[in-house]
Amino acid sequence: MGDEMTAQPTRPAAGSGTTDPVDLPAPTATPVPSAPPAERPGLWSRLGNPPRDALWLGFGAAVLLLVGGTGGGGTLIHDPILTNSPLGFWRYGHGHELATALMYLGVILMAWAWVKLGREVLARRVGGRAVLTTAFAWMLPVLVAPPLFTRDMYSYLAQGALPLFGFDPYGVGPEAMPGVFTDNVHYFWQDTPAPYGPLFILVAKSWAWVTIQLGSNMVVGVIGTRLIMCIGLALLVWTLPELTRRLGGRPALALWIVVANPVTVIHLVGGGHNDLLLVGLLSVGCLAALNRRHVVAIALVTLAMATKASAGVALPFLVLIWAGHLEGSFPRRLVRAGAAGIGVFLVVFTGVTLAAQVDLGWLPALSAPSMIVNWLSVPTGIGEFLHTLLAGVVSASKQPFINVSRVIGGIALVAIIAWQWWKARDGEADAVRRAGIALLAVALLSPATLPWYLSWGMAILAMVPWSARGLQWLVFGSLWLMIVYYPNGEAALYNWPYLIVCALFAGLAARSLLRPDPLGLRRSRPSAPSVAARAG
Repeated sequence: MGDEMTAQPTRPAAGSGTTDPVDLPAPTATPVPSAPPAERPGLWSRLGNPPRDALWLGFGAAVLLLVGGTGGGGTLIHDPILTNSPLGFWRYGHGHELATALMYLGVILMAWAWVKLGREVLARRVGGRAVLTTAFAWMLPVLVAPPLFTRDMYSYLAQGALPLFGFDPYGVGPEAMPGVFTDNVHYFWQDTPAPYGPLFILVAKSWAWVTIQLGSNMVVGVIGTRLIMCIGLALLVWTLPELTRRLGGRPALALWIVVANPVTVIHLVGGGHNDLLLVGLLSVGCLAALNRRHVVAIALVTLAMATKASAGVALPFLVLIWAGHLEGSFPRRLVRAGAAGIGVFLVVFTGVTLAAQVDLGWLPALSAPSMIVNWLSVPTGIGEFLHTLLAGVVSASKQPFINVSRVIGGIALVAIIAWQWWKARDGEADAVRRAGIALLAVALLSPATLPWYLSWGMAILAMVPWSARGLQWLVFGSLWLMIVYYPNGEAALYNWPYLIVCALFAGLAARSLLRPDPLGLRRSRPSAPSVAARAG
């Protein structure tokens, strides 16, 4: 083995009658050649030898998303580059249709590249560094693209600009402040107060101020907002290897699931959603708790909650980890850890609220997302289904059905969180895993669900062991979630023929993860190695 010491030759004992060849005197005229110096590994080796076909295929897909996004994405009302220029056709009529088609082609190629990379990960032909290099190559073009499949970044900038002009972002919507920031906000959110926490208001206000100093350049505003959100991605990548080992998973597989995932590349990075900050702070906080840095852990997850309230669900699970590191009976340990955790929470949350110069108006503003009505939310979907089913019998509006289903869904959500918390009372890694389950339940059972909400729990659950069948379902769900919104940010959830066609493609991609020839088109198919035992 490479770490064993080299054996030294020994002389035979005197009178043994044998002669060991290694004891013969070496010729003095011929010097022993020295070993050649070790060659420095090339750049590709230092990057982990990522699979070239997957890397360049995904990079090309991202370039298509960039080019198509300038005409078919969440474009500016007054684009400083395309408006009143020969390239303006790209945003209207046939040009817009072609730009949108390029975006869909980019999504298909990105999905193909992700599946190809997944096969390499499952076969253990690439490691975590290769996956990370590939994912970052895919992200580079979308860093400078217009918002993809959303217009939320314009809302962020407008909500950050409101306090700069003397408005309370928790009291009024962007329409109270006419101008370039408001012009680009989606009409649905024009009169809606900010549903985000004081930390995010502070971040958005800071970058809105920079944008104003640069002449209210919205292109700079969008790119800068996206880069700030990517701080959360950097935190997630930094903690993922160690946290994955603590949770029993494989770092390379976890990176493929949560970083190289098209939902991350296109929706979270391309869309610039603040959920990236949430998952980054959450992952660092969970790792700090496992490493017995409990004050830091509570502080970090409090900051995640001060970005989006949903992250607060993880706090009681971190208290259990803290209690598990104390001595005494469980009730006594729980009280001590809970009291200390509440103290840290109050100090951090009060500090960031004062720094943002806002009040607790955020709490009533949390109801804003419930204005979204779509069936991705399980309770909302059940309410809509029941209304449709009984429409011929009961003459009533849809909203009462939705309201009742949401109340039942809220009760079920509280029960799930409470059960997961109680099952996690032994603390340690199991508490982190169950926190991920609770966050996933929040995303699915809240009154409103958007595709990127599922990243809250998946950022944690990506780090646990996975079965091959589970990974196929992951591919299907991720790729299907990619297209439930149109490239310009409008919802596609009620275009049933479109959704069915996309589901068929997503199912084909999921099958091809384990079967390189999913349709059986080859005459003689080589027996593919089983990856079921390699997935975890």
